[in-house]
Amino acid sequence: MQPTPGDVHVNTPLTNISIAFLQNASDFVATRVFPNIPVSKQSDRYYVYNRGDFNRDEMKERAPGTESEGSGYTLDNTPTYFAPRYSFHKDIPDEVRSNADAALNPDREATAFVSHKALIKREKLFVAKYFGPGLWTYDWDGVASGPTGNQVLQWNDAASNPIKNVRDAKRAIRENTGFEANKLVIGRAVYDALMDNPGIIDRIKYSGGVGPNTPAKASLTLLASLFEVDEVLVMNAIENTAVEGRAAAHSFIGGKRALLTYATPTPGLMTPTAGYTFSWTGLMGAGGEGNRIRQFRIERQGIDRVEIDMCFDQKLVSADLGFFWDTIVA
Repeated sequence: MQPTPGDVHVNTPLTNISIAFLQNASDFVATRVFPNIPVSKQSDRYYVYNRGDFNRDEMKERAPGTESEGSGYTLDNTPTYFAPRYSFHKDIPDEVRSNADAALNPDREATAFVSHKALIKREKLFVAKYFGPGLWTYDWDGVASGPTGNQVLQWNDAASNPIKNVRDAKRAIRENTGFEANKLVIGRAVYDALMDNPGIIDRIKYSGGVGPNTPAKASLTLLASLFEVDEVLVMNAIENTAVEGRAAAHSFIGGKRALLTYATPTPGLMTPTAGYTFSWTGLMGAGGEGNRIRQFRIERQGIDRVEIDMCFDQKLVSADLGFFWDTIVA
């Protein structure tokens, strides 16, 4: 017996729980780097303006009675997005519901479970779309010694200079685009190396409190200040890559990489940014990030199913607005 239309519905309270869970999961950065654009269509075009047309000096002195100098800009409307539908479910057997202690809430726990799976999927897609080699105009590597060309000394090395490396990267992006990079995304291993980097420690050693019990600490706020960015985001999320039934094999999703980028705080039609996430809100009951929770009964199996859908597309809009370092720590 299949569920009838009356048995299948979007559970608004559970969807709200899922949204709150997604928003508070600070270990994941995929929803915090680039702006989210809710869209009513699953696929469509978006516009990319020719940046060079805006940065050219074409204004001229105007003689009395003559027309002003003028020009225009080209517009590329060929880029498209498509927001696939990603789904996952957790079943609640009648026996589990009947035997659940008063402190347990099977529906809420199932919602948190499927939402966590959605976060992992979104984070892994973020890495595939933005956080890897061969994606950005500036694509560098960290090396253990003797850097040449597009290489820098790995930041775990005491002789490395990550502050200068980031400053040089910011200057390159600024000179090529006119925009100042404002976010630095780093893997957890990179964060740990920066916390122990002598050059960083030396700059913050007088920022601690008074006394031996309040030493200087390279907090994310201080790191952002040193790197002159609005925010430093650490990819703390982990993934178990082992199949079910095998010993767990956990690792950080972000790896040993870093990305300096510009993400507009005010997304708009004519607003440059390195990336956008297009979230399809067209599915009945979907929230602003394209997610919804459905709950329905499958009587034949004696279960209640809690299912999450998430429809989104992460698009790299401007490769010139990103500076990427691979294997930036050993």
